[in-house]
Amino acid sequence: MNWDAIFGFTNIVALIAWAMLLLMPRGPKTMAMILYLGVGLLCFTYLALIVSMHAGWLNANRLPGAPPPNFLDYNIAGLRNLFMSDGGLVMGWTHYLAFDLFVGQWVAKDADHKGFSRIVQVPFLLLIFMVGPVGFFIWLLVRDRRARKLAPTDGKRG
Repeated sequence: MNWDAIFGFTNIVALIAWAMLLLMPRGPKTMAMILYLGVGLLCFTYLALIVSMHAGWLNANRLPGAPPPNFLDYNIAGLRNLFMSDGGLVMGWTHYLAFDLFVGQWVAKDADHKGFSRIVQVPFLLLIFMVGPVGFFIWLLVRDRRARKLAPTDGKRG
């Protein structure tokens, strides 16, 4: 298995989708392309990788001396063992790319809905792209303030 090629493929898919999110008008067609051809394709790739690796259909290119991975061993040692292969790293990276892109798309929609300009959105989206949870956390802090400003002041919810 050429893990470098799969790694490159997932990065290209993510970069194209992020570029669309940052630079293109956010009409329904663009957002659907980002969701299905970006997030969806990354999720499908992740699914194919995890099933193929779990079934033993792919050579994960494990580090010498690394024991076989146990996909149900959710502790530090088990996860370290899972990532002791090119396949495990590519699988994990694909997971990050898919979820960061999904969160970025949600933040973009939320920011548009709350009236944030595209220029203001860019730093949050770039932070989500580079350090996902950090960018999302900062967005949550900022959006809360805007949401409070937009909330009705007469106590009625709409």
